[in-house]
Amino acid sequence: MQEHERQAKSGKTMSKEDVAKLFEAHRNQWDKIQTLGSLIWEDFPWPMFKRPKGPDDLTSSAITAYMLSPIHPPGQGDEGARWHPDRFNSQHLPKVKESERDRVLEGAGSVARILNDVLRMTTQDTF
Repeated sequence: MQEHERQAKSGKTMSKEDVAKLFEAHRNQWDKIQTLGSLIWEDFPWPMFKRPKGPDDLTSSAITAYMLSPIHPPGQGDEGARWHPDRFNSQHLPKVKESERDRVLEGAGSVARILNDVLRMTTQDTF
């Protein structure tokens, strides 16, 4: 685990540099997931500053803070598309270990719903 991930996990305040490194690590993790044969909860770059232990940790406030961070790189990929149930369930869920599948499915569904809310909120603010 890299230092910026350790800081995020511990709940310490992250510097701008640490946040930028975390976004980069998450982007790299999405690339790595494509090559992995079997996936578990910890393989996913959940869109939060602090790594969630389970679906209950995936809160609207934590995901919104991550997505609306001024450091969030533009063009970081379409988070909504990555987590969309049709795409996620067909591309990633079949590779998730059976013992982890329910928890990952619940977490991905929560992320997709929260991202939809964030998108709605940000598009309403622009009109």
